[in-house]
Amino acid sequence: MKLSELAEKIGGEVLGDPSVEVTGVAPLESAGPGQITFLANAKYIKMLETTRATAVIVGPDVRADNVTLVKVKDPYFAFVQVVIALVGYRKHPFAGVHPKAHVDPTATVGENTVIYPGCFVGPRAKVGRDTVLYPNVVIYDDCVIGDRCLIHGGAVIGSDGFGFRTVAGIHHKIPQIGNVVIEDDVEIGPNTTISRAALQSTVVGQGTKIDQQVVIGHNTRIGPHCLIVAQVGVSGSVTLGHHVTLAGQVGVAGHLKITDGVTVGGGSGIMKSIDEPGPYVGTPAMPYAYGRRVYNVFMHLPDLQQRVREIDARVRELESGDQAEIV
Repeated sequence: MKLSELAEKIGGEVLGDPSVEVTGVAPLESAGPGQITFLANAKYIKMLETTRATAVIVGPDVRADNVTLVKVKDPYFAFVQVVIALVGYRKHPFAGVHPKAHVDPTATVGENTVIYPGCFVGPRAKVGRDTVLYPNVVIYDDCVIGDRCLIHGGAVIGSDGFGFRTVAGIHHKIPQIGNVVIEDDVEIGPNTTISRAALQSTVVGQGTKIDQQVVIGHNTRIGPHCLIVAQVGVSGSVTLGHHVTLAGQVGVAGHLKITDGVTVGGGSGIMKSIDEPGPYVGTPAMPYAYGRRVYNVFMHLPDLQQRVREIDARVRELESGDQAEIV
């Protein structure tokens, strides 16, 4: 595709030769002739001096004399659009339901949905249209998957929630008779598990993206357009608003509410509900600005401890001197 055509697709301005042919994409450090790449982080700007790429997608303030530039507002997103235009998404090797997948006769599957080998779609389950279930995905009975969803290999949707009542030292299982509802345009990473509700529905909202090895507890309701990164654990009966981001290894205690627009840093522990939007860090999770102060003190605790010991020793010395004068 000519560079001018690509630039038109992404709303970019070409500084250089717009007639050159672009045949592929590559990272900035390894791109060669015929390939287009992008620069989204200013710390890599020196690479513009050495890149062999035919063209580089950059922000509006970037300049370079040795390479053709395509200026856009958001280089990263523009590059995504270029990849789609030149290469597209991965193609599936077959259409429809693979013979080695098991779809219960009472389940329903929408048009243009692809179900890979080893998948199980249980009784009365519903899978929407244009959805992909990659190998070994398990959809338990009565669960609902929306349109245009991607569920990657090994994910389990609708397993029993972890519900027990301990009586006289014995853990009695609580029936988990609800289901899971995955709304439209959701992506779920490999080996993620989402537990069915005890009575009603565990819900994942429209457009939410869930990474790999994530655990979502029963009766939890995740709002639309959330981002949940790898190894996050969300306990049961949690409510997330819209556009909530939980970075890697965040843990959320049960029966909490997290309001819209909250971002929680990796490894944090949420032990109480969060009512104000914004960034949070730490265990227990605290507002980012306050958390920075806490961690700054934390990093100096050994020095502070030694200082306290010295002050304590000095106070004791002074107190001994006062007592000696009184005697």
